[in-house]
Amino acid sequence: QLQASGGGLVQPGGSLRLSCAASGRAFSIGVAGWFRQAPGKEREFVAAIRWSDRATRYEDSVKGRFTISGDNTKNSVFLQMNSLKPEDTAIYYCARTDRNWITGALRDEIRYDDWGQGTLVTVSS
Repeated sequence: QLQASGGGLVQPGGSLRLSCAASGRAFSIGVAGWFRQAPGKEREFVAAIRWSDRATRYEDSVKGRFTISGDNTKNSVFLQMNSLKPEDTAIYYCARTDRNWITGALRDEIRYDDWGQGTLVTVSS
């Protein structure tokens, strides 16, 4: 089971750090990812990390602003979000899989087996 937290209301240009804790599953194998769903839109890929080599992949609009990382000792994955924009407003979901997908596959929802419940991020002045 995955539990996402850290969402909230932040002004444009601000920062938030999302956390996702896993119980009964490890964040030290396979891949962990973050996805988001804005109001009225389909869920989209944000970022992913493959634990075997720490390879990461980001959606183009968040490159240079968001960073995905993990703490194996806490069985958690994080998404540091800086320079937030109103268009980043969405429910953010964490996900994981035991499989070591190639980098090109990390953005595909179908590759992930376990999903958290989501945490709401609102960027507004």
